[in-house]
Amino acid sequence: MTTRRDVLVGGVAAAIAGSHAGQARAQDYPAKPVRILVSTAPGGMADTLGRLLASHLTQALGQQFYVENRGGAGNIIGIELVAKSPPDGYTFLLCAGTITINHIIYRKLPYDVLRDLTPITQLVSLPNVLVVNPAQPFKTLAEFIAAAKANPGKINFASAGVGSNLHLSMELLKGMAGIDVGHVPYKGVGPAMSDLLGGHIASMVSNVASAKPHIDSGKLRALAVTSRTRAPALPDVPSMDEAGIKGYEVLNWFGMFAPAGTPAPIITRIHAEAKALLQTPDMKKRLAGEGAEPINSTPSDFTAFVKSEMQQWSEVGRVAKIQPE
Repeated sequence: MTTRRDVLVGGVAAAIAGSHAGQARAQDYPAKPVRILVSTAPGGMADTLGRLLASHLTQALGQQFYVENRGGAGNIIGIELVAKSPPDGYTFLLCAGTITINHIIYRKLPYDVLRDLTPITQLVSLPNVLVVNPAQPFKTLAEFIAAAKANPGKINFASAGVGSNLHLSMELLKGMAGIDVGHVPYKGVGPAMSDLLGGHIASMVSNVASAKPHIDSGKLRALAVTSRTRAPALPDVPSMDEAGIKGYEVLNWFGMFAPAGTPAPIITRIHAEAKALLQTPDMKKRLAGEGAEPINSTPSDFTAFVKSEMQQWSEVGRVAKIQPE
C-alpha cells in the first residue's frame, strides 16, 4: 500500500535527482558547438556583436560558438527559429530592439516574446539623432518644432521602414511635441540617408553610427539626440529632454535571448561571459567608436526592460494610429 509519506519521499527524491542531473548537464556544458542566431543579415551592429561574442565564448568555454544569420521580415524569421528551438543551451538569439516593436506592426506573430523566450542580457544601447539637411532653415529642435506647427504636414521625414525604431522615434516626438510631419518610409537606413543627403527629404531620425560621419563633415545638421542625456559620440548635440521635450528617451539596443526553459545555470554562465567581454577595455573602445555603450543588465533587469519597451511602443503605436498588418 502506497502511503502519502511514500509519495512525498518519492517526489523529493525525484526532485533531487532532477536537480543533480541539471547540475551535471551544466558542468558538462557545452558538449557540442553552440549556435548564436543573429536575426539580421551579415553586417551591422548585431552581426558584429554576435561574432565578437562567439569568439569570446569559444575561448572561454572551450567549445565552438558560431553565428548564423537569419534576417528578414523585421527580424521575425530569426526570432521564431530560436523561440521554437529546444531549450538545451545550444541555440541563442542576438537581436535588436525591434523584438519589442513587432507586436504593433504585425497582427499575428508566430511567437510570444515573454512566453517563448528567456531574456539573458541587454548587451549595448545607442541613441538615435534627429538630423536635417543643412539647406533647411531650422537650426535647433525648437525651430524645427515651431516650423512644423506653422506648416502642419509640409515638413517630411525619412525612416528605415514602417515600425522601425527610427520611425517610431519620430512618432514619439510628434506625439510629445504636438506636431504633424509627413512620413516617407524607405527600405533601410541607406536609401533614406541618401535622399536626406541629396536634399529630397527634410529630416530623419538616424542611428548615431550612420549619421555621425555626415554630421562631422557638415553634410547633415544634428538637432537633438534621443538619449536622456548627451551622447559621448556627439557631445555638442543636446538631448531631446535638454532641448525641451521633457521625459523623451529612445535608445536603439541589442540583447541576447534563449528559448524559454533553458536551464538557469547555462543562462547564468552565458550572461557572465557576455558581461566579461563587454567590460574589456578593447570592447569599450570599439563600442564608443560606434556611439554605443555597454549595458550588462542582469536577466531579471533585462526582462523588466523588455516588458517596459513593449508597453511604451504599444502606446506610441496607438497614438500614431499604426494599424497592424
